[in-house]
Parts: sequence; structure tokens; C-alpha cells
Amino acid sequence: MSRTRSLGAAAAFIGLGLLLRLPKWNLPLAIHHYGGGILWGAMLFALVAAVRPPGWRVPGCWVTAGVIAAGIEGSRLLHGAELDAFRRTLAGQLLLGNIFSAWNLAAYACGISLAALMIVSPRTDRASASLSA
Repeated sequence: MSRTRSLGAAAAFIGLGLLLRLPKWNLPLAIHHYGGGILWGAMLFALVAAVRPPGWRVPGCWVTAGVIAAGIEGSRLLHGAELDAFRRTLAGQLLLGNIFSAWNLAAYACGISLAALMIVSPRTDRASASLSA
């Protein structure tokens, strides 16, 4: 997947995530919360794929997106006046959230993995799949 297509995919995942989270759809919590987490993980993978160093393949982007997701989820365990003030904003809620949950990590991993699978053609070897420039 090209960098431009990766950015387009990230924008689509952001749009779908906002559409899922912002209106009051009265959806079950599992769909609302974990669906958003899956889309967030997919968006993160697409962004990593868009800004990756030359020569990186899908597995490198997958691992990097997972490490970033774990770091952001882990940051929910840290508290400070400025960080907590940012978390109370809409941007802070969408980017960082408030409460640490291992279930969120599972949702992010699903999204990252689904996005990685989406860009690998069924005709290519997934372990050596490459991303085009």
C-alpha cells in the first residue's frame, strides 16, 4: 500500500471512528467502545504505514503500531494536572482516554491486525509482504 493510500485509509478509519463514537446511536457498549478501539488500532497501523522508514515491511509496521498502542494505553496509568486537564477535552478523550484496560489493548491489536491483513494481497506471502512507496 502506498503512503498516500495509507493516509487515506487512516482518514477513513478516523471518520468511521468519529461516526461511531460521537452521535448518540444507543449502541451496545461492546460495539460502541470496542468498535472504536478496533478502528483506533486500524488507524494507528495506517498512520505508521504512511510514515514508515524506507524498506519497512508489514511486520515492522505491525509491531511498531502495537508498541505505540501499548504505550498510549499505559500512559493512562500516569496522572498529572496538565495531562488530566488534556484528557478532559474532546481531543484528549479521543487520543488518550482516561481508564487503563487490557481489553482496550485487545481491541487495538485486533484493529492493527485487521488493517495489516487488509493491505496484504491474498496472492502474496504475508510474512514478506512489502508496502509500496
